[in-house]
Amino acid sequence: MYVRTAPARSAPDGADPESAVMVHGLGGSSRNWTDLMGLLSSPGRPGEPVLDCEAVDLPGYGDSPVPASGDYSIGGQAASVIAFIDRRGRWPVHLVGNSLGGAVCTRVAARRPDLVRTLTLVSPALPDLRPRMLPLRVAAVSLPGFGSWALNRLATQSAEERALRSLRDVYADPRLMHPLRVREEIDEVIRRDGLSYQAEVLLGSVRSLVAEYTRRGPGTLWRDAARVTAPTLVIHGSHDRLVSPASAARAARSFRYGQAVVLPRVGHVAMMERPDLVSRLMREFFITAEPGRPDPALELNRVPN
Repeated sequence: MYVRTAPARSAPDGADPESAVMVHGLGGSSRNWTDLMGLLSSPGRPGEPVLDCEAVDLPGYGDSPVPASGDYSIGGQAASVIAFIDRRGRWPVHLVGNSLGGAVCTRVAARRPDLVRTLTLVSPALPDLRPRMLPLRVAAVSLPGFGSWALNRLATQSAEERALRSLRDVYADPRLMHPLRVREEIDEVIRRDGLSYQAEVLLGSVRSLVAEYTRRGPGTLWRDAARVTAPTLVIHGSHDRLVSPASAARAARSFRYGQAVVLPRVGHVAMMERPDLVSRLMREFFITAEPGRPDPALELNRVPN
């Protein structure tokens, strides 16, 4: 598994850095965390932790090879992240996920609470069946035959057209993106075009998300959320076209020690669009969150397992 790092810079008070692991979303990579990692690995105000940041490329994404098992399920991706954190041996970590990565991190925190110090989710892909045009378009890719046809048709557009379209889908205001980052996104599309397995990865990931959204019973992601014992911060964007910000209220009720924030005029990738706001929220959250299990007096609206 490929890992992008931003080592902690020395804190003014000489405090030891804390470890953070970040997990990207559908079609993303570890590069999505570059700017946020730069902020969180730098000293902040007195009392705020400085983080040793590591962002992973999930199997089949970025510079990570495809999984030998061909398993792109949320459970399979969670197992990969668990194995990575276990192998590093620096847990518990501040676990951070966006979109698909938010679903993966929720499952990690539910299965292995010993590995997770705090959980931060940016527009997590937790089940929400309210109809919205863009999520329906993504879900349609999972249909047999249609997905391959749609991806082949999309491939007739230039890399720049596809990259800019994706940015319009996930940013409230794509003009906020630095030209260097735009160029990186275009170059990444060009690089992925040369990989024979990209359609397999995308189709497998979309189908796994659709399966999670329609799952019933004790194994759902919302039941996983209720099992999470780590302090949890959920960040949504008011202009998110993929994950409804209305989900913030359910998240605040479902996570045992959860709080939710909706950022105004922000889209699906708040950590890219407004890394300054996200880093500020996270640092304030770290100060208020206990390093271990929170005091029971802080428990918020626990949902039965």
